[in-house]
Amino acid sequence: MSRIGKRPVQVPAGVTATVEGQKVTAKGPKGELSFVANDEVSVKLEDNAVVVMPVNQSKDARSKWGMSRTMVENIINGVTKGYERKLEINGVGYRAAMQGKNLQLSLGFSHEVVYQPPEGITITCPKPTEITVAGIDKQVVGQVAANIREYRGPEPYKGKGVKYAEERIVRKEGKKK
Repeated sequence: MSRIGKRPVQVPAGVTATVEGQKVTAKGPKGELSFVANDEVSVKLEDNAVVVMPVNQSKDARSKWGMSRTMVENIINGVTKGYERKLEINGVGYRAAMQGKNLQLSLGFSHEVVYQPPEGITITCPKPTEITVAGIDKQVVGQVAANIREYRGPEPYKGKGVKYAEERIVRKEGKKK
């Protein structure tokens, strides 16, 4: 039995959740998101809560049960609170700035890196060494943050590069004489 899958996802006030077959749609103050569940699980709306159950007790159905419930919870949290990912830039001369809606990064290359965010994602730079990625879709917010980090990931000797704010860099010792 899935411990995560057993719990129903409560629909908070101000959010409208609808279930049509395998498609779950949530509409809230921040926007609208939908998720299509796998055929191995059944999705129902009962007592202002979304309940996800496996169709049968096969290993495949039970493995998709908890993931489907988490996806439903993510879309409901996204339309109420939204998601945010913070990045930090370390290194001499490394900085970020907004250029309209685009993010302009100086990361030690011979050119500036300009990142254009996808629809529904807002990027802000409170400081030249901080980047905040926000949106309602958890997967897209994480992917945008990963794409920005990919331009210059943190290196293990001095820690220079773009890293997640909560990330801890395992440092290596340099050469010895």
